[in-house]
Amino acid sequence: MYAKLIFQNAKRSAKDYLIYIVTLTICVTLFYAFLSISSSYYQPDIGTAYEITAFSDGIQLAVCAITLLLLFLIRYVNNYMLRRRQKEFAVQSIMGMEQKTISWLFFAETFLMGAVSIVIGIALGVLCSQFMSAMLLASYGQSYELTWTLFPDTVLWTVVFFTISFFVVGLFNVRTIRKIKIIDMLSADRQNEPDLKKNRFMPTILVIYLALSIWMLETGIQKMIFFFDPRFAFPIHILFWGNIMFPALTLLWSFTWLCKKKVWTLQTLLIGLLVCTVPNTVFSALVPVFESKYYLTLGAGTINQYLMFVVADLLFLICGIIYLSSSAIVVWKSKSPAHRYQGNNLFFFGQIISKLSTTTKTMTLICITLTTAILMFIIAPILTEWSMGYLDSRSMYDVQINSRYNNVDEEADLPVGDYELVTEFLAEEGIATNADCTFSLYLPNREDFHSRVKHEFPVVAISLSDYNAIREMLGYKTVTLEENEFTTQWHMAVTTDEQEEFIRSHAIVDTDAGRLTLSEQASHQEAMGETLYNSYTQVVYVFPDNICQNLLSVNRNRYIQTSGELSYSDAAALENKFIKAYPELSENGVGYYIRLSTLQVNEAKGMNFILKTAMIYGAVVLMVICLTILSLQQLLDAGQYRYRFGVLRKLGVEEQDIKSLVRKQLSVWFGLPVVVSIIVSAIVVEYFLQSVSVEISAYIGIEALITQVSITISILILLLLCYFLSTWILFRRSITE
Repeated sequence: MYAKLIFQNAKRSAKDYLIYIVTLTICVTLFYAFLSISSSYYQPDIGTAYEITAFSDGIQLAVCAITLLLLFLIRYVNNYMLRRRQKEFAVQSIMGMEQKTISWLFFAETFLMGAVSIVIGIALGVLCSQFMSAMLLASYGQSYELTWTLFPDTVLWTVVFFTISFFVVGLFNVRTIRKIKIIDMLSADRQNEPDLKKNRFMPTILVIYLALSIWMLETGIQKMIFFFDPRFAFPIHILFWGNIMFPALTLLWSFTWLCKKKVWTLQTLLIGLLVCTVPNTVFSALVPVFESKYYLTLGAGTINQYLMFVVADLLFLICGIIYLSSSAIVVWKSKSPAHRYQGNNLFFFGQIISKLSTTTKTMTLICITLTTAILMFIIAPILTEWSMGYLDSRSMYDVQINSRYNNVDEEADLPVGDYELVTEFLAEEGIATNADCTFSLYLPNREDFHSRVKHEFPVVAISLSDYNAIREMLGYKTVTLEENEFTTQWHMAVTTDEQEEFIRSHAIVDTDAGRLTLSEQASHQEAMGETLYNSYTQVVYVFPDNICQNLLSVNRNRYIQTSGELSYSDAAALENKFIKAYPELSENGVGYYIRLSTLQVNEAKGMNFILKTAMIYGAVVLMVICLTILSLQQLLDAGQYRYRFGVLRKLGVEEQDIKSLVRKQLSVWFGLPVVVSIIVSAIVVEYFLQSVSVEISAYIGIEALITQVSITISILILLLLCYFLSTWILFRRSITE
């Protein structure tokens, strides 16, 4: 009998369970699709140079960790179903059914719907996993072919995870139903959150932010005392004073409000604080920018502290905007009587105000979560493309060996030799080479050997013949120098202004072998790898060979290009053999390093794929959570809305006008958090892009960046339209029944 009752209730309530099934199906689909690429049965053809098992565990861990967020969504949707069915539960209790029985029947219904969602989700997950496979193969430069495969271990992980989730959430529902009184069940659809004026959410946020403002002021004063120097450039003076003045103004405005608390409202306090928060955010955000531009020695702890202040300011900004938006609509309605009574505006304002006055906290949290999701969507491709562009400059050679003399105390301990171990290994494995260059890096002046200050680390030089050999290896044109001339080679991330500033002060270089003047072609900036440059410098001198013969050699490097692709197993074996013979820090202080393109590319692509997958998956999960909650907030009060819109119909309002009211109402609910999130995200992204503009130009390119951002925006718009249209259709059906 109970089994029949469960199936009958599920069938009768199919419309109510629709949003439940759809949400859970999306969750299962995402989980299976993203987890499928970590399956032990998944063996993509990515070539011998790559090893996918090296990062499959990382993908699995990231996906499972992020999926824990879905437990919140499952719990929230279950609460939605519980609230929709409470009146029905009350009737069953009145008819004599025990609440214990009712709770277990509801548990069985939700578990049944969850099982249906798992089946449908896995089926859709097989389809979506094709996109994940295509993205993985594209990351490794391989072509994609459509294959339909069901991975048993991924199916098992999906079934076990969601079964346990449904079971745990179901037990919470059982406990909740057994404790609810019948009278509370009957009035559940009329319960709201605390009124805006009674809610303590905003006062609590204000107290926390004012405490942070005291910390900001104390930090600003402390940094001024410890780091300020009158010789600093004028912008640095403004930076130090700005980080003191605006936290002080925030506290001063709060104190003034307390003195006039009986006259001024909470909104007045909030408006003044927001006016101070905007410039305070700007000055806090400028700290890491100025630290890099003007070579300040603030330290990583100070930078992280100010970045935390930026996050706190942005969170407070979101809370304040949402709170004031609610109040602004109330003020607009009360001070615009002509507009208030125009058409159906009175009804529209009543609908919005009645809900906004009770959901400020929810809307604020949704806005913050949406902002996080948008930032993850946009920043993920930027970070991965930046990393891949940087990888191209780090792994330009199949084998590159370099040394560092930073910890060497005696000249006699400086590195020598041609690393014959590598030559022997390549010969034993039958690996042919196309190019092989072993070269030294020299100090222009021997007396600079003991100069180890980070910001004044000596620039090293390379001989012209070795420099041209490397250029030919990379397919660049060779360089010529006249007698007693030199030129410079620059890192890709160095700006033209920085090059010109250095060249102006180093047009003449005095060496142990004589004076050199700058060539007409003063600088070159082709990509030639990271290990060409000395520690803490991004430039290297190019001297004539006869000059370098009389200079002190401090580093010994070797670059090799193999004829064929170096396999992953061969690369790993060579690395292990080299590390045993040449430790990263030898007894005499020389540091030896080997980089193999195969291992670097495999590790970088694997980590980038994990990062991109985790951030995109996390962003989608957060987006689904937020949009689902926004949708359920409207559908939850369908009974009240049905009555209100029914009154409008009896008053003679046309159906077309009712549709317009529904569209405007949903536009406010979806538009307010989305627009605020987009504005805040745009500010953060703009600041981020400006702070890494040089790296973007060097490693990504503006066109590639625009393409990535456009794809991201398209995905966001598509998700928003799907949820908005779905909610609109379900809402219209709810108010017409």
